Formats: sequence, C-alpha cells, structure tokens
Amino acid sequence: MENHHHFLIHKPYGYLSQFIYELKRTKKLLGELHDFPPGTMAIGRLDEDSEGLLILTTDGMMSEVVRSKKVEKEYYAQVDGIITKEAVEQLQFGVLIGFKGTKYKTKPCQAKLIANPNFPLRSQKIRDERHGPTSWVSITLNEGKFRQVRKMTSAVGFPTLRLVRVRIGNLHLDNLQSGEVKELDSLLERI
Repeated sequence: MENHHHFLIHKPYGYLSQFIYELKRTKKLLGELHDFPPGTMAIGRLDEDSEGLLILTTDGMMSEVVRSKKVEKEYYAQVDGIITKEAVEQLQFGVLIGFKGTKYKTKPCQAKLIANPNFPLRSQKIRDERHGPTSWVSITLNEGKFRQVRKMTSAVGFPTLRLVRVRIGNLHLDNLQSGEVKELDSLLERI
C-alpha cells in the first residue's frame, strides 16, 4: 500500500486554494507556505478572500470522502450589521441563492449567533468601526456550492465581511495560526 501524506493548514486571507495558477503569476499559492510532497492537492476550496481550515493530501481518493455530504463543514462569518434571529432562522431553513446562472434553494443547515471569536487580525483590515456594527454567525453545511456562505448571508440581508472555516468533520482549526501547516498521521480515522 502506498504511503500518503495528509496536512491541515490554516489558509490565510489572500491565498488561492491551489498549487498551480495558469494565468498571470500575481496570486499567492498554498505551495508557498510549506515544502509539500509532489502530488499534494487541496480537498475542497476556500476562495481567495476566505480563511481557515483546509485539508491537503496526496491521496486523491480521500477527496471524495471529505467532500461527501456526510462530512460537516462549519464556518464563522462576520457579517455587516447585527444579524437578527429571523435572519438566522432563514439560514437554518434554506435560502434562495444564485448558482451557475440559476436559482438554488440551499438545504437546511445549522446556523446560530456566536460571540466574536477574536481571531487575530488578518493581513487586510475588514473596515473601520465608523461604518457600523458587525456580528458573527456560525453556519454548518453538508454541501458546498461556490461562495455559498457569502451568498446565503447576503440573501438574508447581512453580507459577509470575513469568512473563516473552523471545522471539517471532527477536525478543528483550534490554535492553528494563519499559514501554519500540521501533518497528520492518518486522515480517515479523524474525519
């Protein structure tokens, strides 16, 4: 049996969730953060403006397991304004968002107000306090459409200002610092 490598990484703001970028080379890539073995790939993606937990592996079969609807992904979203109880309930029951040019109703999910998680400041400031208050919501999904969490919070009137994935299955961001990489002995038993 071939030995594979698995990593947890705290993807920083401003990085692409990939190792090769075919267009003009002005983007920051994951490979700049660590000396990964050949064949390492990201399981799933976080967009350039998002941060948080990402799993990297040399085992392509693990991608199907982790991306399946059986594995929950939890996100903390800092939103514009003080999100209402009604908006959180709308998120829980599913909202209409655009996906690939058509309207799509998101599946019911877990959503709740949370206290400010006091993440370290990111490399680019969110905005000044003079622009009004912000609040935080936790959203746990079993699916992951393109920019889904951002589209969901916008659909209920509270656009996302900062998005951090904090959990994939049983794996947590915990105290992993932005840009930090942690190698795992195994992955399947931990998801």
